[in-house]
Amino acid sequence: MQQAGTSTIDAAEVAKFEAMAAEWWNPDGKFKPLHMLNPCRLDYITGQIAAEFDRDLTQDKPFAGLRILDIGCGGGLLSEPMARLGADVVGADAAPRNIPVARLHAEQAGLKIDYRHTTAEGLAAAGEQFDVVLNMEVVEHVADPQAYLTACHALLKPGGLMVCSTLNRNPKSFAMAIIGAEWVMRWLPKGTHDWRKFITPDELYVLLRKAGLDPVDRKGMVFNPLGWSWSLSARDLSCNYVTTSLRRG
Repeated sequence: MQQAGTSTIDAAEVAKFEAMAAEWWNPDGKFKPLHMLNPCRLDYITGQIAAEFDRDLTQDKPFAGLRILDIGCGGGLLSEPMARLGADVVGADAAPRNIPVARLHAEQAGLKIDYRHTTAEGLAAAGEQFDVVLNMEVVEHVADPQAYLTACHALLKPGGLMVCSTLNRNPKSFAMAIIGAEWVMRWLPKGTHDWRKFITPDELYVLLRKAGLDPVDRKGMVFNPLGWSWSLSARDLSCNYVTTSLRRG
C-alpha cells in the first residue's frame, strides 16, 4: 500500500489534522463545525447517489452493491452512515493517526469499514475503482488540486459519481471560516484553513473538467446562526458549497 507523501499531499496540512485526531467523535470538540454540517452534507450526498443509481432511500440498505470511497475520511463521520446504508466502504486518509480512531469507532458501532492510511494517488496506482467517491472538504488542503482531482477521476468506474465540497474564496468566506470559526468561536484551531487555498465554484468546475469529469450539479451549504443549523441552497454558494460530477467513460 502506498502511504502518504505523494505529489499532492501537503505535509503541513496533514499535521494540522493529525494533532486533532482524538477529537473526531466529540460533537463539542474541535470538529464541532463538521458535526453540525454533517446532516446537510448527508442530505445532499444520499440524494445524489440515490438519483444517479436509482436507489430508494426508504428501503433497507439502499446502497447495497455500491463501492464507495471516502477520501480524507478523518474519523469516519461520512464513512459510517454510508456503511449503514449498505455500501461497501473504503475510508482513506493521509493522516495516520486518524485511521485507528476511525477503526475503533466503527468496531464499537458494529460496522465493517475498510480504513486505510493512504492517498488518492496510492489507491489509483493500485488500480482501485469505485462507484462513488466522497471528496469532502479535502481539495482546499492538498498541494496540487488538479493532480489530486485527476487521481480521483481515475478512482471512479465509468458512470461513477464524485461528490466534492470545499469553500469559496471571497471576503464572506474569510469572515465566516477564518475570523468566525477560528478566531471568534474557536471551533477550530487558528491556521486550520488557508483562505488563499479556497476555490471558487467556477474554478472548481474548470479543475473538474480538466480532470476528465463532467460537473452536473452544485449547491451551497448555508449556516443559519438563528436556528444554529445548515441547509442546502441552489443560489447561495458564497461560503461552503458542494458539487456532483460524473465520469462519463
